[in-house]
Amino acid sequence: MADGAAQSLKSRVSDAEWQARVDLAALYRLVALHGWDDMIFTHVSARVPGPEHHFLINPYGWFFDEITASSLVKVDLEGNIVQQTDSFINPAGFTIHSAIHAAREDAHFVIHLHTVAGVGVAAQKEGLLPIGQNACLLQHQVAYHGYEGLALNHDERERLVADLGDKPLMLLRNHGTLAVGQTAAQAWVGMFFLERACAQQVAALSGGRENVLFAPDAAQAETKEQGRGLPFVAGLAWPGTLRQLSRKSPGYDV
Repeated sequence: MADGAAQSLKSRVSDAEWQARVDLAALYRLVALHGWDDMIFTHVSARVPGPEHHFLINPYGWFFDEITASSLVKVDLEGNIVQQTDSFINPAGFTIHSAIHAAREDAHFVIHLHTVAGVGVAAQKEGLLPIGQNACLLQHQVAYHGYEGLALNHDERERLVADLGDKPLMLLRNHGTLAVGQTAAQAWVGMFFLERACAQQVAALSGGRENVLFAPDAAQAETKEQGRGLPFVAGLAWPGTLRQLSRKSPGYDV
């Protein structure tokens, strides 16, 4: 059973690692706050600053609204836990997140979800469609990876990384959504826009594809360029996001 009163690690880690822990715990709480969690499943991770390529991930068995900065588990790229803890991690989460952290120097934060809308769109042959503004902003930033079953086979890591390429977002076919970012803010806003786009697509297609109005080609092209400004928008939205989180789900930063 998760112990929300676990002893604080703040005095036992570097300032840089503590900040990464606080930001990552915030992401877990935000996922829960938006109803995007999947009980104890799915994962969010953060690279620990430094040369070791260690990263932080959730203790398996904790609900996302229980996660704190001190409860997160530090592992290396081989899956070895490199801190004193009674917790362990989900091996499927390790497969996906270790692959991306190892391959992408810019992937400091990685969010992977199994939402109803995200899986719904990931299971559609055409993928993300230019139905709404969110989708138009993101459409050319989304990669796709075919479903291979539970992510327990380490051989899948090479294919996952190849499919992701240099893009910040991914639809994992029949599986869910994924976002990476240099900062927690970038990963969060990318995922927020992607999940919104997926929900809007499911809603629009509920009336039948023949009744759906796609954005005009010229508008799609214009919005593609405008979508490059999302990192700036992320920086504007993140402070308010944390203020909201402190009001609605305090205690993540301990």
